[in-house]
Amino acid sequence: MTMEFESGLSGLDATIERRGLRDHVYDRILQLLLSGDASPGARLSIDTIARQLDVSPTPVREAMVLLERTGLVTREALKGYRVAPPLGAAQLAELFEARVVLESNAARLATPAAPLMLEELRAAEEAHRAAGERVITGMRAGSPAVELTTAYFATDAAFHRVVFRHCGNRYLDEMSESLGAQLHRMRQSVLHGVTDVREAIAEHEAIVDAFASGDQDAPERQMRRHIEQVRSRSLDLERS
Repeated sequence: MTMEFESGLSGLDATIERRGLRDHVYDRILQLLLSGDASPGARLSIDTIARQLDVSPTPVREAMVLLERTGLVTREALKGYRVAPPLGAAQLAELFEARVVLESNAARLATPAAPLMLEELRAAEEAHRAAGERVITGMRAGSPAVELTTAYFATDAAFHRVVFRHCGNRYLDEMSESLGAQLHRMRQSVLHGVTDVREAIAEHEAIVDAFASGDQDAPERQMRRHIEQVRSRSLDLERS
């Protein structure tokens, strides 16, 4: 029995190691896609990427399956993967409409906020603020590096994830995961024009204050306002 258990642990360790490698490969390819260095329609060869990253094709293939969920890559039978085009204005509008529905309802269900949620939300808000300050510093120096902007968007997503985790509805939470994957395409569209950092920081702070206020309607109202403001800024940037 002990030998079987140890053998099982060994297999588990290998699975964790493989997933870690896949996640690393995923992050590297995601950075390439968000940087704009890969042209829409360009072919993404699994073997070529594997050689460039000095890994086997398996973690690259697994990463591509995950990236397909984001909409950043498309797969054609017998032709492989290609870089998908950025979202157009109409698709962005649809994506934000879905965000308004999901996130405002999640905020309503998460009200009143438990002490643990407020603690997590404040920590996420502070991380988002710090990442935003780094982006602002980069903009003053010319243009922020892709690594800074992707880290900024990651902290933004983490802030919103806190609300979904505490909304008490597993289906909304699962739907947010699917929607979150698609948000990478929105970020691809606006990555080089991140000009609303100060506004987003202030809006996140207003959401935290709303949850802490005891006003039962304030969190949903502030969340809705935030998503609508982000939508307006993103669509204006898309049109310019």
